[in-house]
Amino acid sequence: MALADILWKPDTIARYNISGPRYTSYPTALSFTDVPHEQRENVLQATPKDAPLSLYVHIPFCHHLCYYCACTKVVTRDQSKADAYLDALALEMAQLAPLVRHRKIRQLHWGGGTPTFLNAAQTERLMHLLQQHFQLETNDRKREYSIEIDPRVTTVAHLEQLRAWGFNRVSLGIQDFHRPTQEAVHRIQGPELVGHLVKAARDMGFHGISFDLIYGLPFQSLSSMKRTLNQVIELAPDRIACYSYAHLPERFAPQNRILSSDLPSPDTKLELLHTLIEGLQAADYRYIGMDHFARPDDGLVKAYENGTLQRNFQGYSTHGNTDLLGIGMSAISALQDQFLQNHANLEDYQKACTTGQTTYRGYVLNEDDRIRRRIIMDLACQGYVNFAMMCDEFAIDFWRYFAPELERLQGLADDGLIELTEDDLTVTTLGRLLLRPICMVFDAYLGGHGQQQFSRVI
Repeated sequence: MALADILWKPDTIARYNISGPRYTSYPTALSFTDVPHEQRENVLQATPKDAPLSLYVHIPFCHHLCYYCACTKVVTRDQSKADAYLDALALEMAQLAPLVRHRKIRQLHWGGGTPTFLNAAQTERLMHLLQQHFQLETNDRKREYSIEIDPRVTTVAHLEQLRAWGFNRVSLGIQDFHRPTQEAVHRIQGPELVGHLVKAARDMGFHGISFDLIYGLPFQSLSSMKRTLNQVIELAPDRIACYSYAHLPERFAPQNRILSSDLPSPDTKLELLHTLIEGLQAADYRYIGMDHFARPDDGLVKAYENGTLQRNFQGYSTHGNTDLLGIGMSAISALQDQFLQNHANLEDYQKACTTGQTTYRGYVLNEDDRIRRRIIMDLACQGYVNFAMMCDEFAIDFWRYFAPELERLQGLADDGLIELTEDDLTVTTLGRLLLRPICMVFDAYLGGHGQQQFSRVI
């Protein structure tokens, strides 16, 4: 299915700008409960021995505090904390290695925090540990090894080391190039610095470069956003994620340093998104869905068009139906029909590694979860659900099973978000911007969690 430009109808978009999950998983992490610490090992023991594996490593440290950030992180200038953390990672890897050493790692991602907080010796130690305990893919065409970087603390030498170890994708946190906005969120970095790193990465053979942008930050205006966007387009990243800033200072303490009075109004924030969409589509970026754009020749676009696009805790992925193993503080694994998360506090995590009890909560999907997860992921990744195929796969009468949901979907169809027939559901070019409210129709847990737990769609 080819990707068409999305349709912009401000009145309809504003009406559906409700709070809801991003659906990097279903059920979401709010459904996680305590699980036996050996659960992850038990699942790995029972999974196919020859299936490829995706591996996520969480590096929680940052040198600087960005006021908007809601990530699980530890802000410190003490580099020795990373040495102690690597000690803990070594223990966790050693515990997992006998269960996964036979499975090839096709996809590796370092997230954070700031993974380039690690110095050269620490980076080399971590890669040696991964090489020792896992079967890393050696073919550069088959593997996808990616890392998140903060341009302020990443050097060309960093990139050279990472490329030598096989990394071929890099994601840069840009957020905005507008200086007053940068000062308000405590993250100052110019386009010259970013451009220098991007050129170096391309020269080294990194074939996937991603930028993160955020709209809704202090002092952003339509004119400042256009300037930032022009600077971003000139740097020509392969992928761009445009995230909505969710101001929740009661949940994320650093956001208390951002004044609500400095934030754009809801109407302006909506227009900021419109500016981003118009500019990126004019520059031939394709809207994948849920904040993500990519160039026509990028793997995400190709995966969308051939029906293999997937979504996980790192966002959209080209590696479908692959188990995800998360290691490190707060890391989440998605193994078969289970989600399993490590301790999210640094001291708790490091202590748990000494006893082999790093996993402390998670969720085991039941049959209804599996059915709804399939629908929600099909909507998020393909914008399409075939009812007869669902009947065949799960042995259900779709029309009876989802009678209340089909009734609710009719209102979305009347508003032009979807096309609904007796046989299938197709998201329209207007609805693709509002995938989250469409997916929410099939979410069985929203009543229990309350929508206030989530950010707004726009």
